[in-house]
Amino acid sequence: MSTGKNIADAGSMTSDLARGGRAIKSILSILDRESEISSEELEGIKKTFKGHIELKNVVFAYPVRPDQMIFKGLNLKIEAGKTMALVGQSGSGKSTVIGLIERFYDPLNGSVSIDGCDIKLYNLRKLRSQIALVSQEPTLFGGTIHENIVYGKENATVAEVRKAAKLANAHEFISSMEEGYETYCGERGVQLSGGQKQRIALARAILKNPTILLLDEATSALDSVSENLVQEALEKMMVGRTCVVVAHRLSTIQKADSIAVIVNGKVAEKGSHHELLAVGRGGAYHSLIKLQSNQSPHRLSTKV
Repeated sequence: MSTGKNIADAGSMTSDLARGGRAIKSILSILDRESEISSEELEGIKKTFKGHIELKNVVFAYPVRPDQMIFKGLNLKIEAGKTMALVGQSGSGKSTVIGLIERFYDPLNGSVSIDGCDIKLYNLRKLRSQIALVSQEPTLFGGTIHENIVYGKENATVAEVRKAAKLANAHEFISSMEEGYETYCGERGVQLSGGQKQRIALARAILKNPTILLLDEATSALDSVSENLVQEALEKMMVGRTCVVVAHRLSTIQKADSIAVIVNGKVAEKGSHHELLAVGRGGAYHSLIKLQSNQSPHRLSTKV
């Protein structure tokens, strides 16, 4: 009787064993895969940037969707120490520009260069050590607030961490917590609010002291109070750095030195907020403002 029961139990595990085998095969295939862009390579140029960025005749499609072209000859120049905002409809490729600058991907044709040198020639670790990204969904790790901030710079002192937190408008709320900087964030920062997580991520970027700052809709998921605090901290940090800002809310980028409107994989218009409005009602930027104004109770001004 017991033998029959054991055989029946073993039979019921067959589907679980099959699923486990497929899972292990998937994991091994990931571990065995060799990336075309490896951060472990020791070769390449290791100089410090000034921050001039240029995308020249860039043609690009994601490897998983090779038939869907994102860029069809994108040309874009971003001056060192200036702020460039990228706007356009969803799916236009704004965030893809950031991925190319960080060299998460290489263009199919054309080039991405920093200070006149193709980024493929730079040592990848050195390249990324001078770039900081603050995205819509900040990445926090299971650890303390101090540990999460200090990821931005190895061997950072306590004073440096505190200074970065103050510049990110985070020191006050951190100090009000019972454990202060030793407060446990939880996995992916689950113990903190969206605004708190974003300011900790920003403090990490400030501590890194990057030449190039990339902001991918950094305030779009926040409430108005948190957005104002984060936006104020961002404005402090952006001074004197090359900044690329991907924005959905056009009201947040009106002070940018230049705004590029991306349409159908190319830059349709480029200029300051007032210059683009001066183009008139037929312009792509004006159309975006009109569309967003109709969707939001907080209407944007279209006066030049």
